Amino acid sequence: MNIILLSGGSGKRLWPLSNDIRSKQFIKIFKRDDGSYESMVQRIYRQIKSVDANATVTIATSKTQISSIHNQLGQDVGISIEPCRKDTFPAIALATAYLVDVMKINPEESVVVCPVDPYVENEYFEAFKDLSALADKGEANLVLMGIEPVYPSEKYGYIIPENKTKISKVKTFKEKPSEAIAKGYITEGALWNGGVFAYKLKYVLDKAHELINFTDYVDLYDKYNTLNKISFDYAVVEREKKIQVMRFAGQWKDLGTWNTLTEAMEENSVGKAIFNKECKNVHVVNELSVPVVAMGLCDVIISASPEGILVSDKKQSSYIKPFVDKIDQQVMFAEKSWGSFRVLDVENDSMTIKVTLNAGNKMNYHSHKERDEIWVVISGSGKTVVDGMEQNVRTGDVITMQAGCRHTVIAATGLKLIEVQLGKEISVHDKQKFPLE
Repeated sequence: MNIILLSGGSGKRLWPLSNDIRSKQFIKIFKRDDGSYESMVQRIYRQIKSVDANATVTIATSKTQISSIHNQLGQDVGISIEPCRKDTFPAIALATAYLVDVMKINPEESVVVCPVDPYVENEYFEAFKDLSALADKGEANLVLMGIEPVYPSEKYGYIIPENKTKISKVKTFKEKPSEAIAKGYITEGALWNGGVFAYKLKYVLDKAHELINFTDYVDLYDKYNTLNKISFDYAVVEREKKIQVMRFAGQWKDLGTWNTLTEAMEENSVGKAIFNKECKNVHVVNELSVPVVAMGLCDVIISASPEGILVSDKKQSSYIKPFVDKIDQQVMFAEKSWGSFRVLDVENDSMTIKVTLNAGNKMNYHSHKERDEIWVVISGSGKTVVDGMEQNVRTGDVITMQAGCRHTVIAATGLKLIEVQLGKEISVHDKQKFPLE
């Protein structure tokens, strides 16, 4: 199978664990059999590969998420990079051109497009095989997966099929309705629109050429910032006459809010948490090193991270976005392709950060104009390169770098260090990269 995973979102609805760099799909909240935790993107990628080990998986995403993807999935996963956010039609068109022009996949082959964040079991991806086969047959230009609704939801759009068979032509689409109207849709046999569909690559490439003047993937990428923002539903789905829907009756949850996310958690807490026996339906997700104590609470989510602390009624948590929009703060934690960093302390003229490098990885060779840096190795071993001079380092070593000098650190084992930045103008933009010879 060929699969495009759409990985977008601003990360605000699951604040304080998510942000523009670490969106909800990268939060490690699902417990695995070995006791470790995995994220939405890790879970869905693992499930796809267990169903089809040879599946070609391409993640359509923004530049800000590339490091997190490489950190969690490795270097081999395909990535179609959006230079800027332009809604789903440009993103899908670019990813389709990537598959044809870069991955050299035959335009007559089909591809399944899927959001990166549903909570599903393997049967969901087994159904992708049927969806892809329907697209290959060519009886319809576009084949949708319709989710059998379990209640009249106001959160989803609805697909109205012509009949109640497993595979049907689509009669019409309905936007997110009121609960009363949704009940009427369901009696008609309506299905939730879960954003999953399949098509032959050539079909969307042709649609893209109708709306955009470009020659190939590189040309489309170069012109991307000039494109109009338009959704795939509006540009393609709602205008297509030859369209089918395939029913899916298995487990499916959209984990878009704290309320729905906690429904999928196997435990009531991740991280240090203590509950008294009067607590009911309370979940804690704590990334801090200090414990959270909950007493006498009911239907509450508590989430704590270096970015902030949320204490909310679960239903009210879905309305968090306007409040997060008012918060002006820097990113306090991020995963990079080489490891991760966490901001420990911020003063007027200094910043203290804990840096973790994975074995065999290194930072970019870089310099800063406006700040000095001091590194203290707290565990592991590796080597530093400072203005071309190499030095082996291990636990307890201290490395001092003045503003302007070029430097990097290379991890032989897993390496952790405390980085202290000193200067009047400490900024993420004060960085110049150089090749490491």
